Amino acid sequence: MPNNVKIELVSKIKDDLTAADAVWVIDYRGLTVKQAEDLRARIREQGAMLKVYKNSFTERALTDLELPNLGAVLEGPSAFVFASGDPVASAKVIKDFAKEHESLEVKGGLLNKEIVTANQIKAIADLPSREELIAQFIGSIRSPLAGIVQVLNGPTTQLARTLGAIAEKAA
Repeated sequence: MPNNVKIELVSKIKDDLTAADAVWVIDYRGLTVKQAEDLRARIREQGAMLKVYKNSFTERALTDLELPNLGAVLEGPSAFVFASGDPVASAKVIKDFAKEHESLEVKGGLLNKEIVTANQIKAIADLPSREELIAQFIGSIRSPLAGIVQVLNGPTTQLARTLGAIAEKAA
């Protein structure tokens, strides 16, 4: 019979799963405490959270929420990165950190309640971030508008230059 502490912990995991747009599962074995804290801080800077839960509790929470079973992804020690908003940013942090520390392994996860593999997470990390996409979009809108403004200002500028030249000759 489950005790209240276990029930509360599963409830907390369900809250984290519900609030997250993406959940990345990593194997953190081999990281020192300092490296793990550095990883937590980098992930936190991107608006995500790194938490360590028992795999069995996480499986129970996934089942209760009718989310896909992560199966083999939850074998061995696991840490969970719960990302809300821009999942690309947290995936980039994990990928970059894994390059620096070979002991960190990306195992898989969930994106928009669908299972993703470790390779898919690495591909997501290669995508531009939300801010980069917005900047590209604004830049693509701005370029034609700037051209239109120059075309519309052309005759006025030409007239001003001609009048200026006439004024210089008269003086």
